[in-house]
Amino acid sequence: MNLPNKLTILRVIMIPFFLIFMLTDIMGENGKYVALVLFAGASFTDFLDGYLARKYKLVTNFGKFMDPLADKLLVSAALISFVELGQLPAWIVITIISREFIISGFRLVASDSGVVIAASYWGKFKTVSQMIMIILLIIDIQAAAYIILENIFIYLALILTVVSLIDYLIKNKNVLSEGSNK
Repeated sequence: MNLPNKLTILRVIMIPFFLIFMLTDIMGENGKYVALVLFAGASFTDFLDGYLARKYKLVTNFGKFMDPLADKLLVSAALISFVELGQLPAWIVITIISREFIISGFRLVASDSGVVIAASYWGKFKTVSQMIMIILLIIDIQAAAYIILENIFIYLALILTVVSLIDYLIKNKNVLSEGSNK
């Protein structure tokens, strides 16, 4: 198993530890900082494994499948935690996670037709805004300016989630019509 795939597996392994520190009082107030380090570290492995796989031509079928799955698991775990903690309304989390399921299904249909759907800039902007939103929500400073910043990133992430979904569907609508003809 190559290094990028090991980093992907590490990211998945980090998720339960992130959740423990995020949702329990195991370390008191310091638990959120451990959760922050775990989330930031896991997010960095996402960047690093993709970079290494492309640079050293270590792209594998395992990586193509597991890397996006690991990302979705990490982000979904964080978002669901925020519902549990009362920091995000469920409808926002459901919207964001639904987009991920729709795009994953869309990519499966496309791959069945031999089409690879690359990530778009909208998708990349969506991911960055979600990561910043999650980090801000983990830190969760109770000051007016900070709460405004959190809210800006919550709604920015939500808007970019919907825009990136529409962008994928419009750019790849032929995949659905071709997939339904089989």
